[in-house]
Amino acid sequence: MTTRAELSIGEALVGLLEAYGVDTIFGIPGVHNIEMYRALPRSKINHILPRHEQGAGFMADGYARATGKPGVCFTISGPGVTNILTPMGQAWSDSSNVLVVSTALDVVSAAQGRGRLHEMISQLDSAKSVTHFARRAYTAQDVQDAFGESFARFASARPRPAYVEIPLDVLSQPAGSKGWFAAGLPSYPQALETQVQAAIKKLNGAKKPCIVLGGGAQAAGASALKIAELLNAPIITTVAGKGVVPASHPLVWGAMLQLEASRDLLTQSDCILAVGTELSETDFWVLDFAIEKNLIRIDIDPASLGRPHSAEIAILADATSTLARISAGVTQQKNVAAKPPATENSELRQMMTKLLDVIREALPENTVVVSDMTQIAYAGNEVFPVSQPRSWIHPSGFGTLGFALPTAIGAKFGVPHKPVVALAGDYGLQYTLNELGTAVEHKQSLPILLWNNDALGQIRDNMVGAGIQPNAVTLKNPDFMALAKAYGAWAERPENLAALAIAIKAALKADGPTIIEMTPRMFA
Repeated sequence: MTTRAELSIGEALVGLLEAYGVDTIFGIPGVHNIEMYRALPRSKINHILPRHEQGAGFMADGYARATGKPGVCFTISGPGVTNILTPMGQAWSDSSNVLVVSTALDVVSAAQGRGRLHEMISQLDSAKSVTHFARRAYTAQDVQDAFGESFARFASARPRPAYVEIPLDVLSQPAGSKGWFAAGLPSYPQALETQVQAAIKKLNGAKKPCIVLGGGAQAAGASALKIAELLNAPIITTVAGKGVVPASHPLVWGAMLQLEASRDLLTQSDCILAVGTELSETDFWVLDFAIEKNLIRIDIDPASLGRPHSAEIAILADATSTLARISAGVTQQKNVAAKPPATENSELRQMMTKLLDVIREALPENTVVVSDMTQIAYAGNEVFPVSQPRSWIHPSGFGTLGFALPTAIGAKFGVPHKPVVALAGDYGLQYTLNELGTAVEHKQSLPILLWNNDALGQIRDNMVGAGIQPNAVTLKNPDFMALAKAYGAWAERPENLAALAIAIKAALKADGPTIIEMTPRMFA
């Protein structure tokens, strides 16, 4: 055991995180990780106490997506890890830099089946399934190396979660004085000049070019727009890429890859420039769609460059610098750009669009909107216009219910100078409603726009479409107004769309979160 004259490993790791630029940690102390909390009062790091480890993980994800910096969590072994696996999976699917630091059982007692508190057969293996880097540290040097590799990956590779676990007996050992400083970090890979020139030649020779921008193009919007204007090429974004280029630009179609017209555009194009995107099932919502030719891909993930679409020119490089170099060589062309297709026009979509139009008008342009897996968010993916990067955050890949509220809280901690809004459905909100207490505690001005139709509406509609008699899709909801007030939050139930706009503007100025309940009755 260490004496108080020297730091334990648990204490030293806090200083190391601070040296790597960490200013916020989301976590829950427990009997197994209190040593990591010994040094926090002496540090400049702001520790946020969520109500559940799942909330901690989503908050770290929201912080990371809103800021571009890694989000960090502290958790305990066993149930702490299993609780945080869901947000880790969401961060994995949606390419978000999250670092989870956990405890593990003593080295001498791990996985022996002796009935130890929080015992798992292989806690580390569970974390490996949803991370790009997972390590168990056995020494002080192991902790330093694991953090060093985590932050090196954050700085130079595809954003994805990292996990470091430290056994209890290691956590309390003396840290020593060697090596507890931040290592120099690498940068993103840069494109070869031959690849840049090949891309320029392909683009300049195209008659029907188009551009697809994903979440990996967050800082490349200006160059992408320059290329589009020179080539008169339409830009389609993924949901993760919303806001990379302004939605108001006439060449920007928005997040419409799921539409047949968009897939037709890609099929008919003689040059597709795809930047920072997997082009995955959850982008197209079609399993058998494949781009087989005329594809230029720019990505920092070598695996994405090789699947599932065949790239004619595959560039493993940073999107921002590569597009800037390409834009310098692209010349003005006289191509005719295809016009954006019409979106769905069902009665439900018309209702959702009216709601979203009111919400958009009531919010400042720089608002960060965090949405859940809910019908109003699916409509928003297509029709809600955003013009700044990192301003539309949606759980695309893993598709996790309960995402909106805690992720919005984390985003608000990351960008307190910006308005942040959560957009959720009645069922999904109840997955993580307990985190309302976190927002109240920190007096976050956070409008929570709740679409309440007393049902799992999308699943009900899917059942009808599949010829299944709807069942298990209706529910008895709580009184959300009373729940909000019980937590100490504000609550509004607007009677119509005009009242909704007033409620949103008031919530942006409130000294705490506000649940604003929206129902079909608003359209009566």
